[in-house]
Amino acid sequence: MSNGQAGLPNTGEKPEQLVTQVTATAGNTTQVSLGDPELTASITAGLSQVEELLRQELSRGEDFVTDKVLHLAQAGGKRFRPMFALIASQYGSAPCSPKVISAATIVEMTHLATLYHDDVMDEADKRRGVDSANARWNNSVAILAGDILLANVSRIMAELGVETVAHFAETFHDLVTGQMRETVGARGGDPIEHYMDVIKEKTGVLIASAGYLGALHSGAPEPIRTALSKFGYDIGMVFQIVDDIIDIFSDYTQSGKNPGTDLREGVFTLPVLYALAEEGEVGDALRAKLTGPIGGDDALLAEVLDLLAKSTGRERARADVHALLADAEAQLDLLPAGAATEALRTLAKITVSRVG
Repeated sequence: MSNGQAGLPNTGEKPEQLVTQVTATAGNTTQVSLGDPELTASITAGLSQVEELLRQELSRGEDFVTDKVLHLAQAGGKRFRPMFALIASQYGSAPCSPKVISAATIVEMTHLATLYHDDVMDEADKRRGVDSANARWNNSVAILAGDILLANVSRIMAELGVETVAHFAETFHDLVTGQMRETVGARGGDPIEHYMDVIKEKTGVLIASAGYLGALHSGAPEPIRTALSKFGYDIGMVFQIVDDIIDIFSDYTQSGKNPGTDLREGVFTLPVLYALAEEGEVGDALRAKLTGPIGGDDALLAEVLDLLAKSTGRERARADVHALLADAEAQLDLLPAGAATEALRTLAKITVSRVG
């Protein structure tokens, strides 16, 4: 999921400081640095408006509904999708307009809805450091909380117009298709192609939609909307692949995650799939050991992680990351030069730099 190579603005900051993680809390404080003071001020103000509209929308209805739908939003989150929508709006004549704020908010609400539903399907106990809704209440409540969010999204989309409704109908279709594709599996097809399709539909599509809608509702022309949408697909896929590489090959002090979480659950991500397809002793050993979830077998997990470190899985997955980065940068080359484009360019590079 990523996106030419113009020089970075000379701000006196290190490159990794130019685009920092957005943090949003229950206190509605949102912080972001984008290298350019004017752009940073615009996006920070926009994110505060998104946070306020998000709170208003999640507070609609009966108390027994609102405490459920506020649950995950109050736990925080990166708010990357609305941030991208706001940056995309800088290419039009009405950046961060009320319609842009609404568009950025519906993307985040849709993301939250998918988290409720995903946690049910994954039988997750935790999300964002708190009990998942299905663990705190039950599966039915979690599903209905996601449904309420989607109902409110539909109402706001109607206010934004037919073009937004039509666009988001395709987004919903792809999101559900990706979840269904993941659920039914590769069905004898190429597992690597299957993985790529899943992450494009489950992760890439909503980030692509954020870029498209932010540009659309600021009045940006169609070629710019298309380039931002394609950039969103690429950067979304890069995020997912990078996370999957880190899950296996980083230690806890680097990532804050215990390595091999996906393997314990029987989820084979891109570097694992490449390693399993490898010819030779390492591939043979992995195919013999990785026949399903590892679960709590720490000794087996250690063996598998050692084999993966000896495989070509990491290098091949990184090659895909850099290919997506090149495609994303090609989309940025189609955009006007300026602070917004440089911020997106730096964001793409920082995302990839997490795995080299």
